[in-house]
Amino acid sequence: MAKITVLVAVYNAEKYLSACLDSLLAQSLADFQAICVDDGSIDGSWEILQRYAAKDVRIEVIRLDENRGQAKARNIALKQARGQFTCFLDSDDFLSPDALQQAVSTFENHPETDAVLYRVVYCDEAGNAVSAYEMDDFGVMGGEEAFRASLTWKIHGVYAVRTALHQQFPYDETSLNYSDDNTTRLHFLNSREVRTCSGTYFYRQHGASVTHRVSIRRYDYLRANTSMKQQLTALNVDDSILDIYENVRWLNCVGLYMFYFEHRRSMSAEENRYGLAEIKNVWADIEPKRLAARNRCKFGYIPFKNCWKLFRFQEEVYFFLRGIKNRIIFGKKSKLFGTSPTNA
Repeated sequence: MAKITVLVAVYNAEKYLSACLDSLLAQSLADFQAICVDDGSIDGSWEILQRYAAKDVRIEVIRLDENRGQAKARNIALKQARGQFTCFLDSDDFLSPDALQQAVSTFENHPETDAVLYRVVYCDEAGNAVSAYEMDDFGVMGGEEAFRASLTWKIHGVYAVRTALHQQFPYDETSLNYSDDNTTRLHFLNSREVRTCSGTYFYRQHGASVTHRVSIRRYDYLRANTSMKQQLTALNVDDSILDIYENVRWLNCVGLYMFYFEHRRSMSAEENRYGLAEIKNVWADIEPKRLAARNRCKFGYIPFKNCWKLFRFQEEVYFFLRGIKNRIIFGKKSKLFGTSPTNA
């Protein structure tokens, strides 16, 4: 049995994949298993994976005939995990040489710990460090405390977990994107202890990332949120947890309306209909009684549960006025600094 298994879902990542795999082969901890699943890539990713697998038996590769999404690819890998612990590594990211060792040592030094967070550093497209994820230092959190903190991103979701717990709660395949957050939160919720380690995960930010593209896939976030609520309800969690999550879900719903408002002219009529339908599904399902007053009484956030048209009218006015306000503020700053809005 390996100490730790690394799940690597790969899709059209030939530009960054070698750097990702090189960071694995450079680990100070030699006893690991890396399972790389090519999720229907149409570039040279599969050839790169084969090359690395041929030169190191710790790199295991699987190829899917079509793109089935990151969650599905990771779950296929998870079924073959032999490590006592498991973590993921996205194919465009990379690890510090001590990352796996630091995580494993934390588990071994604290037998009650079920999840260990890495330090996260954001990089530019070339792999140069830009900034670190700002997270308050904590020695240890209970599982429910970590779950609550993850809902508002006080703690991130880049971590290693005991494989038994991960296999109990595999990746949520509700949508192609974003549903991995659900799995992270279930792991935290069902952990005895959650800790951090000094091993670093380098997160590469680039234009090809789903979170940086204007795409219909952004609406997957709403489906993932609904799935999370359904899972929490099925687990009979405390009402206070459901209240917190419902507020998060509602803020995301309003936020996705802003995305629709700002980008609908660059998307097709069919894509806009799809986006509105996804927003309406959450609007219809939201429970206003669980929302804090600031999230149900403030203009722009009032649910208007009995009238979808009234809710939409509110959103259109709200985001139109916000746009005017932002332009006025930007114009004042431009005058103050001697620049014009067109050249800033």
